[in-house]
Amino acid sequence: MIGGMTTTTASQTRREVLPWPALLALGTAVFITSLTETLPAGVLPEMTSSLGVSSGAAGQAVTVYAAGTALTAIPLAAATAGIRRKPLLLGATTVFLIANTLTAAAPGYAVLLIARFLAGVAAGLAWAILAGYARRIAPPGQEGRAIAIAMAGIPLALSLGVPAGTLIGQQIGWRASFAAVSVITLAVIGWITFSVPAISQPTTAEEPKPTTRQTLRVPGVTAIMVVVVTFVLGHTIIYAYIAPYLRHAGLATAVDAILLAFGIACLVSIWYTGRHIDRYLRGLTLTAATLFTLATAAFAATTAQAVVWVAAVAWGLGWGGTPTLLQTAAGHAGMRRSPAIADTAQAILVTLWNAAMALGGVIGGILLQRVNITADAIAAAALGVFSLLVITLTGKHAFATADRRPSGRQAPDV
Repeated sequence: MIGGMTTTTASQTRREVLPWPALLALGTAVFITSLTETLPAGVLPEMTSSLGVSSGAAGQAVTVYAAGTALTAIPLAAATAGIRRKPLLLGATTVFLIANTLTAAAPGYAVLLIARFLAGVAAGLAWAILAGYARRIAPPGQEGRAIAIAMAGIPLALSLGVPAGTLIGQQIGWRASFAAVSVITLAVIGWITFSVPAISQPTTAEEPKPTTRQTLRVPGVTAIMVVVVTFVLGHTIIYAYIAPYLRHAGLATAVDAILLAFGIACLVSIWYTGRHIDRYLRGLTLTAATLFTLATAAFAATTAQAVVWVAAVAWGLGWGGTPTLLQTAAGHAGMRRSPAIADTAQAILVTLWNAAMALGGVIGGILLQRVNITADAIAAAALGVFSLLVITLTGKHAFATADRRPSGRQAPDV
């Protein structure tokens, strides 16, 4: 009996261990897709000079990437709902590798935009898979932590990846920056192949593929998507124009240092979120929205340099864990109905996330040109308040702890 009990306990312990190599591989995939989306902003002068276009035209490399993701994430997720997840993820990553390599070698502006759009399409499909993948290979009760590990690639891309890519672009050339991403992507494909376990597809031939309308009717899903739009929109409005704001505050020489402080705070946030998300999803989401709202309100109220520094750190603490929180909330809400609903919810989230990023850049630019930089901070704070209200009023379904019923788990491929 003692030997049997020991074996059972050891087996249970093994099952509770997170699959770190697989999750880190997924996190690196998130890192390269997030980095590639925003990398043109860091090498914009070099791209402008090399391609012979204006800064505004070169900046559209970010827009078309986001558009590729926003326009195709939902239809591609629906069309591939019956395909096994691992081959689909590897296929999407391979297309991303080809498109990013074409970006690095683009002979002209038109080819560059086509390559960026294709990269955005591939990244959108990968993003629609990644959070659900992390959730399904995690032990019961640790799904949120698994998603947090996978989503750590987002703040790492902002705080480390873009500065590193910018440095490469300045020293060697912008094409070298994208080529470096392709090298990492090739390694990630091998890493996923050997480290990530296969899981079953979310639907079978007998199951109907969930539509966007059916998914949004699931309790809590629509509220989560509203928060995605308002939170990401508010963040982008101020983040896209943080350099002009800091110049306005007399901190033009400290832009890099403040963004570094913001990035470090993001990393602290995602670490803390990963440790506690499976028990305190709603509380962490409320805290994130509160910190973001207070930080942007401080930006709007004063340009006192000490306050700006503190607000930047608070903003990072609020924002760092947000992708994980929203992805986890969408997954939890969808899994109450079926894994297929959860995957469709992730596709909707990816679409709305990228649409909000694109719209945030436009709105922020209009406010900056027609009013002043303070208007950007006010708009961001107002959107933060709205997000906070939605989270507060819809916590029962939208930001609740995961349902642990056995039906929500996915069996591995055999």
